[in-house]
Amino acid sequence: MAQAKNRGRFVWQELMTDDTAAASAFYSKLLGWHVHASGGDPAYTEFHVGAKGVAGMMKMPDDAKSMGAKAMWMPYITVDEVDPAVKEIEGLGGKVIRPANDIPHVGRFAVVSDPQGAVLAVFKPNGPPASASATAQPGEFSWMELATTDHEAAITFYSKVFGWEAMHRHDMGPMGTYLIFGSEGMQRGGMFKMGPHQGLHPYWLPYAAVADADASAKVVTASGGHVINGPMDVPDGGRIAQLTDPGGVLFAVHTPAKPKAQPAAKPAAPAQTAAPPPPKPTGAAPPAPKAALTPPTLKPAAPPDRPKAAPKPVATPAAAPLAAKKAPAKKKSPAKKKSPAKKKVKKAPPKKKATKKATRKLAAKARSGKLRKDKSKKDKKKSKKDKKKARRKK
Repeated sequence: MAQAKNRGRFVWQELMTDDTAAASAFYSKLLGWHVHASGGDPAYTEFHVGAKGVAGMMKMPDDAKSMGAKAMWMPYITVDEVDPAVKEIEGLGGKVIRPANDIPHVGRFAVVSDPQGAVLAVFKPNGPPASASATAQPGEFSWMELATTDHEAAITFYSKVFGWEAMHRHDMGPMGTYLIFGSEGMQRGGMFKMGPHQGLHPYWLPYAAVADADASAKVVTASGGHVINGPMDVPDGGRIAQLTDPGGVLFAVHTPAKPKAQPAAKPAAPAQTAAPPPPKPTGAAPPAPKAALTPPTLKPAAPPDRPKAAPKPVATPAAAPLAAKKAPAKKKSPAKKKSPAKKKVKKAPPKKKATKKATRKLAAKARSGKLRKDKSKKDKKKSKKDKKKARRKK
């Protein structure tokens, strides 16, 4: 029963490369790994975090090169028994690359490929594998990711061989579905359908935990590697960066999310929003950018409120100019009324002066008329007097 519980666990990562010296220097700087020679095989190098071994490295075999194999990282996954597992893999459409072999004092293993072509090793340790820590420490592996041509066919294959089950499926829009798998209630990794730009052959990509993915990305470029994607956010709140080492081998680093579960658990709403996104990083280049929109859509929920508040200040300034325009109009209107009044008052005197002149003229005219009348009267009186005198003389 104890062995059955160990089935389907990622217990070791192995790097096959052409330049082991360059790889040792690179990963030591990037992850703080310590290089140790293997006691069983002098050509095999081990990488340790403190006293714990986490990975191994060997030079790419010539026979593997002749078969078209390329430098790569390869995961070791536990099975109950290696030989029956190899037969089952062949029966399900997989291939055997290296038949089952024993590693003295370590265990038994075989190198195989799944039906889509991703390479891995099935492994049964001589003793129980070391217990996996709940949270990966810096330098330890925190996530595994399969880029494949058919993730639904892949989960069917791996569920039969390792007992994995699909735990979550996340719709990434045009990039397809990101499937998170696991066993015994624990998430083990993710898989997705790779795009044509990601290479011709499916592959397993390991993620190592680091304290700061952004700082690690700078170390990559300074140490002869290349950052091919990221750093970028993932749904659980962490950050990842995908890279190639100096030998061109794909690798990835992951900064786990800071513990935010406690504050998120207190309010009911955050607890519900935190449930849909996976607690583990998506890691994949294609799904990760889409998966990062889910948390931002929750966080940017605050920014949308700001834009809503913003229109109010915008409206007030808009109304202010209108009010300002109306106010001057009121001031100008009384000014117009007063100005005409002032003009009339000023113009009134000239009119009065004009009337005086007119009256003077009229008076003069009148006087001339009176004089004429007076003359006519005088003439009449004279004529009367003359008539009287004439009568008297007679």
